[in-house]
Amino acid sequence: MNRQRVSRISRSLTVPRPLKVAEDLEHAHVLDRPARGLTGFVLRILPPGALRDLLHGVPLGHPAHPPLTDVPVGCWLAASALDLFPDTDRASQVLLAAGLVSSVPVALTGAADWSSLHIEQQRVGIVHSIGTTAAAGLFAASLLSRLRGRKRQGKVLGLAGLAALFGGTYLGGHLAFRLGAGASHAESITHLGPLGWHDLCPLDELPEGWPVHRTLGYISLFVLRYGEDVYVLADRCTHLDGPLHQGRMVRVDDEICVICPWHGSTFQVSDGTVVHGPATGRQPAFETRILESGMIQVRPAR
Repeated sequence: MNRQRVSRISRSLTVPRPLKVAEDLEHAHVLDRPARGLTGFVLRILPPGALRDLLHGVPLGHPAHPPLTDVPVGCWLAASALDLFPDTDRASQVLLAAGLVSSVPVALTGAADWSSLHIEQQRVGIVHSIGTTAAAGLFAASLLSRLRGRKRQGKVLGLAGLAALFGGTYLGGHLAFRLGAGASHAESITHLGPLGWHDLCPLDELPEGWPVHRTLGYISLFVLRYGEDVYVLADRCTHLDGPLHQGRMVRVDDEICVICPWHGSTFQVSDGTVVHGPATGRQPAFETRILESGMIQVRPAR
């Protein structure tokens, strides 16, 4: 009886097939070589700078790629739905064309983001891009067939494109929600605000001009003493959790900044503002004050 119960529980805990495929892709080392080659290619055509920051979504304070995907996906879904009704050929063609045009910025923003991910994420991202590229190709073929008067063939190609689109977008969701690509990885500090000031460490413990790691309860902090000023940020980079206290200090437009050692995101140490991506979210920052005893106190910046 107990053995049967264990068997039923084991079957109920079986990983869904689509998820198993996505998790297997995370460990598909055969994709490492093409990932390295494609990363180098993307970095050559989209080097660090204003354009790359725009594609990441730095001016928006939010990744640009996810919201842009809604346009082609919505157009192609609508075109497929209209195919179920009579006298909608013209509308379907317009929607297919709009989806193809809007897929260009989606591809560019996706390439920029993908090139700044961990290798496990890049493996999934390669297959995600294959699926969405195949979908775009099938929808383009569908449009071409319709323009040549082959409506039935166009609808069949559209259905094939929809299947490829679902596969590609499933992996995109796995990237975003299971692997955290695009989500902020910085620890939340807002709940500390109502608690007021917190003791951090004595000022004389901090080296001059060199970032160090400190903790406030369970929260990891980047701490920099510069003259009589002390700057404190959440240490875990908002992009992919990189340790900022191991980063390089630079000046950008006369502002002291730290460059994340993992993917090069650059933040102002005074308030956590993003200077360069791939991070798009501001790094959580703390206000500081120094007591007469030399103890540094911090609280979340307002």
